[in-house]
Amino acid sequence: MPVLVASDLDRTLIYSAAALALTMPDARAPRLLCVEVHESKPLSYLTETAAQLLTDLGDAAVFVPTTTRTRKQYQRINLPGPEPKYAICANGGHLLVDGVSDPDWNAHVQARLAEQCAPLEEVRDHLMASADPLWVRKHRIAEDLFAYLVVERELLPEEWVKELAVWAENRGWTVSLQGRKIYAVPKPLTKSAAMHEVARRTGADLTLAAGDSLLDADLLLAADKGWRPGHGELADAEWTAPAISALPERGVLAGERILREFLKATRTTTP
Repeated sequence: MPVLVASDLDRTLIYSAAALALTMPDARAPRLLCVEVHESKPLSYLTETAAQLLTDLGDAAVFVPTTTRTRKQYQRINLPGPEPKYAICANGGHLLVDGVSDPDWNAHVQARLAEQCAPLEEVRDHLMASADPLWVRKHRIAEDLFAYLVVERELLPEEWVKELAVWAENRGWTVSLQGRKIYAVPKPLTKSAAMHEVARRTGADLTLAAGDSLLDADLLLAADKGWRPGHGELADAEWTAPAISALPERGVLAGERILREFLKATRTTTP
């Protein structure tokens, strides 16, 4: 039976220059591999060691990139190793099979959202009305599923984020602050539901997961075993659960450690 590995990408396996956390002396810094270019500029990295670990993992398990990114944003990433057959985008709203969104899955998700939470338009209008142009740089709607803002983090009032979280909670939505982005996401839109669907299709009897943000919590809880890095929303909240390992590593070296843990768990399970 195959092992399924569903991992968040940004600030879990891949890192922007600002998130690398290279605190060691320059001469001891790890060699980096660029895995994403946007508008002709390098954007995301992992270590060369992590690149080899990910290649090995792709050969040993069903590796499923699992991200809140839109399909277009995900397709900018060029990960090392075998091309994943499955990928989860838009926080579970799109299940890609050989690079193409499964229309039946997306229709299933859209139906759940219509039944269980306030409409996207209401949330979008609230964000537009309540967010201050002084610290908002961009308003975005992702895949007609959820909304996010790009903000100047140092100008962002903490109280506004807390008030938004309470407002969203009462309408069946959740709020997550990740770097310079504030996400408003419907609660029924989950990475875990899509992971369960891939497990069903592949017959996986063991699921492993990793993630750093509040939007990854449901994924980690749904997996048989999970890991979180020493940075991010979950680390800041000291969030944990019985099957979750809280790693001390921060930045790009946390991504390397997570891949080692995935491989170790896969190899001890697979005959």
